[in-house]
Amino acid sequence: MQLQCSAEQCRGAGLCCRAGCMVRMAAASLQHFLLPDLSGSVSAPCPSLSQQQIFPLSSFPHFLYMQKDGSDRTVILQHSFPPLFPCPISPVMPQKRPGWASTSSSSHTTFCSSTRTSGTSTPGPSSGPSPDRLVPAQRCLAPSHPGALSLQATAPCPWHSNNHPSLSPSPQSALAWARASAKCLNFNSMLILLPVCRNLLSFLRGSCSCCRRTLRKQLDHNLTFHKLVAYALALFTAVHTIAHLFNLERYNYSQQANDDSLHAVLSKMHLQNSNKWLNPIHSNQTTVEYVAFTTIPGLTGVIITLALILMVTSSTEFIRRNYFEVFWYTHHLFIIYFIGLVIHGVAGLVRGQTEESMKEVHPQRCAEFLVHKPKECRQECCKEPEFGSIPAESWKWVLAPIILYIFERILRIWRAQQKVVVTKVVMHPANVLELQMQKKGFRMEVGQYIFVNCPAVSLLEWHPFTLTSAPEEDFFSIHIRAAGDWTERIIDTFQQQKLETPRIEVDGPFGTASEDVFLYEVAMLVGAGIGVTPFASILKSIWYRFQQNDQTLKTKKIYFYWLCRDTGAFAWFNDLLASLEQKMAESGKADFLTYRLFLTGWDTSIANNAALNFDTVTDTVTGLRQKTIFGRPRWDTEFSALATAHPRSVVGVFLCGPEALAKVLQRSCHQHSSLDPRKVKFYFNKENF
Repeated sequence: MQLQCSAEQCRGAGLCCRAGCMVRMAAASLQHFLLPDLSGSVSAPCPSLSQQQIFPLSSFPHFLYMQKDGSDRTVILQHSFPPLFPCPISPVMPQKRPGWASTSSSSHTTFCSSTRTSGTSTPGPSSGPSPDRLVPAQRCLAPSHPGALSLQATAPCPWHSNNHPSLSPSPQSALAWARASAKCLNFNSMLILLPVCRNLLSFLRGSCSCCRRTLRKQLDHNLTFHKLVAYALALFTAVHTIAHLFNLERYNYSQQANDDSLHAVLSKMHLQNSNKWLNPIHSNQTTVEYVAFTTIPGLTGVIITLALILMVTSSTEFIRRNYFEVFWYTHHLFIIYFIGLVIHGVAGLVRGQTEESMKEVHPQRCAEFLVHKPKECRQECCKEPEFGSIPAESWKWVLAPIILYIFERILRIWRAQQKVVVTKVVMHPANVLELQMQKKGFRMEVGQYIFVNCPAVSLLEWHPFTLTSAPEEDFFSIHIRAAGDWTERIIDTFQQQKLETPRIEVDGPFGTASEDVFLYEVAMLVGAGIGVTPFASILKSIWYRFQQNDQTLKTKKIYFYWLCRDTGAFAWFNDLLASLEQKMAESGKADFLTYRLFLTGWDTSIANNAALNFDTVTDTVTGLRQKTIFGRPRWDTEFSALATAHPRSVVGVFLCGPEALAKVLQRSCHQHSSLDPRKVKFYFNKENF
């Protein structure tokens, strides 16, 4: 980086004009960010000078100095933007010397300039890199009003433009990291609520029924998208917090500095006028901790960071599965998060040069005239730059999503107030409760789910359950397995013999991937344990369609796989499977449904009993015609068999089960799908709620 003014330029343009232009360029470096990091130094000789005057570019510089040797002058400016002239850099630290045309006091600082006169010059120091003579401060311009930093000169360039540059600090500045991460936080905060607006997603799913399958499937990944946005929020919160901790240390250092450096001068602007300040730390006794816990940005930042930490840590798979109540209640800290986010920036702790001031104090146009048209500079006073708070912007990002989510919650409350009648309660083996209910205006599709609340158990907790009934039935049902405190309490509540059935509130139904099962010619249904519930709805609907001799059914073949750890689980839907076997045999479509039951948790006594009764017509475990298989499926073999049996079909693979099984099935779908569009294709679909 070089900066050197030629003799022709020194003579062609007045010192005041060039000083004014450079002052305006320096002032623009404070446009949006306080105290940017600078590095390096500048050596700026005029050809007639016997020595070079060297000044540093480290930390926060003085704006300009003036020299005189005979009739030649030079202006030296420390800056952080691209240089105007070629000039060597020498890393020499300056020292205070008499005769510098920059003065300071405890209350204000003035920047001085001199005219081309033949007055007596003040001798400089006898040693060091300073020149032999320095211009005395023949005319100093005091601040136009107390407390403001005076950046006036006698002749700035008067050309202005609306397209002023935005000069940002160097990558070393922590404030740049804080501001950039704040933008990312606002953007992700805008997105975080959209994936959990269930009614909005159901509306979009219904509206996209005619869209391509791959586009509609993206709605099934709403919770995955929600988690990714949450991880991004956690990352950018960490960056934002750490960056501002560094900024507070820099503010504290600037306030305690007692030299004539620019950062010290700017930090004391509040002494003359409390409304004119750039450094939020106004006292040497103020600590970083005090600012962090007493100012609005600091206190709200601590609160929303703690809320985010609690929400993220309580959202792990283990806690959601075993301590759902912890996950449910801590997740409602999002209310505190958004309130803190909206008011976080209202105090205006970060300040910069105002837009109006930038239009008047324009560095780029001055630089162009200084370099290319120095003779066109006119003798006019340079206007003092104005600084103001950067307005809060977070509310602009999150206002629309918050309003949309409020409408979502209002709709949920309205649905919850509609009366639900429990018509039947059935207790199944393996501690599974079935509730059959009716609700006015309730309409469902296969594979959908609802949210259920029981005020007798908890006023605020809502839990999702897949519907196990068919759309053709005059009721809707769910199966509840004891898997936590809430499910255990609701089972105990309904098991107690009471004259009045506990009240149930229902929100939904909401769509899932299983709704698309009848869009495929061949469907492969895989359920693990209680994950069989969405497929129970599908199988029941098939039974009714066969009963009504429905000719519009597009699906020609269904493969059903059910994996259970204990034999008692098979009793949940034994009657349904037996009825399907009988109905399909009567309709002449016995090959429409092929199902396989896998017992993953078995002992030798069960296996020996099955071996002794191997040649019986019905299975000894389930009583069905289909024999129970001990162990786990070999998925590569199963997919290969399906690809051979249906070489030109599109197969929809549907899973309701653990994530580990989902990865296996998704990999098998990719491996066994043909690149030839005329051959077999496997499309993976998973329940997410």
